Amino acid sequence: MPTSIRLAPEIEERLDFLAARTGRSKAYYLRELIERGLEDIEDYYLAAEVLERIRSGEEEVVKSEDFWRGLDA
Repeated sequence: MPTSIRLAPEIEERLDFLAARTGRSKAYYLRELIERGLEDIEDYYLAAEVLERIRSGEEEVVKSEDFWRGLDA
């Protein structure tokens, strides 16, 4: 699915330089950045949602001692 984005000129220059030096396309590096970065962003926002549920009492928290003790049972 084609998507377009606007980049700051300095980022565009860095991307152009990298692509030229390595012989890969700018699209290759943009896909790499999105694929790698998306996982980090998902982790952050999903963790923030869980933290909010913990703070509001909607999410149960198990003490580490209880967790490990439960594994022995």
